[in-house]
Amino acid sequence: MARGVEGNLEGLQIFVAVAEAGGFTAAAERLGMTKANVSLQVGRLEAQLGATLFTRTTRRVKLTEAGQALYLDAQPALAALRDALLQAGHGAAALSGTLRLTAPVSHMAESVAPAATQFIRQHPGLQLELHAIDRMVDLVAEGMDLAIRLGTLRDSSLRALKLGEFAQQLVASPAYLRERGMPGHPGELAGHDWVALTLLKTPLTWRFAGGGGEEETVRMRARIKVDSAASLRSLLLVGAGMSVLDSFSVQEDLRQGRLVHLLPQWTLPKGGVYAVFPPGRHAPAAAR
Repeated sequence: MARGVEGNLEGLQIFVAVAEAGGFTAAAERLGMTKANVSLQVGRLEAQLGATLFTRTTRRVKLTEAGQALYLDAQPALAALRDALLQAGHGAAALSGTLRLTAPVSHMAESVAPAATQFIRQHPGLQLELHAIDRMVDLVAEGMDLAIRLGTLRDSSLRALKLGEFAQQLVASPAYLRERGMPGHPGELAGHDWVALTLLKTPLTWRFAGGGGEEETVRMRARIKVDSAASLRSLLLVGAGMSVLDSFSVQEDLRQGRLVHLLPQWTLPKGGVYAVFPPGRHAPAAAR
């Protein structure tokens, strides 16, 4: 260890804040410091380590290889220290600081935001940042403490807790069905207009299971591709075609008759709802 580094706890805290905020200005705002002081503290840490921790351009700040290694080592230890101090000073139930949480747009609006409102009322010292994003978020790069993800997890390096499951339903609007007809069997779907959700691993291949144990795998042809579940729902509502959505998103549309559940005697594989934590990080108390 370079001489003097062992005493630079403040510098480590500031370094972690810059890494998570993605820049010196954002970190300074988050810490209540001047940008010049944040830059000075990081510079001192780099000098003590003899290593460059960030690459700086006029548009962005990015961790170097040495910076990424230090972040993965330092962040869990600092988070554990904060939790220990919090529990010692206020008790295990008292939460403070900022919790940054991301979830898909539709699920954020329908489920996460109402639950988060109840949660923050129970913890007056806590602040929440809710990021409704349909794309796959790099939790470390974007400084997220927790993500709620639906479907199948692709990245095996993530730490995840399965919260539950949801049904996937094949749906289309009444207007589309009047024009193109109601399918009676999964084998007929390839001839219909399909709207593909590109967020999925296999948006064009679907496996249906019948009540008698039979299975049917169908390969669709997409006329429209979209990267947002909320946009997919909007397209289906105006008759652009048919597709699969999670039961959370379509339950009210089905009840109001705006969408129709197709082939109800056939089922699709269930999707999972997961709480996902960044790899290599100690999860903050609020995230847990």
